[in-house]
Amino acid sequence: MREVPEVPDVPEPTRDRSGRGPTGRVPFQVVEVTGPSMVPTLHHGDWLLVHYGATVRPGDVVILRHPFQQDLLIVKRATERRRGGWWVLADNTFAGGDSTDYGTVPEELVLARARVRYRPLKKDQRTLGGVLAWAVRAVRPVSAARFVSRRLRAR
Repeated sequence: MREVPEVPDVPEPTRDRSGRGPTGRVPFQVVEVTGPSMVPTLHHGDWLLVHYGATVRPGDVVILRHPFQQDLLIVKRATERRRGGWWVLADNTFAGGDSTDYGTVPEELVLARARVRYRPLKKDQRTLGGVLAWAVRAVRPVSAARFVSRRLRAR
């Protein structure tokens, strides 16, 4: 059983003077992606290494609080900074649930930036060769360039 929380259970980031993240830990956390809104970049069941307090630039994949339901955390692509916050979009244009529905997201609701995506091991990948093949194909940095992130598609 994995004890890594899903995206909705990500704690509120707070920093102390040491620059550490939630509860004094290093500001990185692993979260699970649920839903289809970021396909083809991210798929349901993918895991992300996210960095709290990281500088967000246009094109970055970010974790944010939903503007109308702030107990819900979502993953979207920050496309541009506008007056009042960030304009965020889903990579899957048919999924919705982004700034086209709720407008600009205030800066304080953008919590973390995705750094690395990986797909969990399958049951048949438990051999050394299977694990090495998984590591080559399943672990990728999440790029701010959308065309680069599309190379993360599942095979």
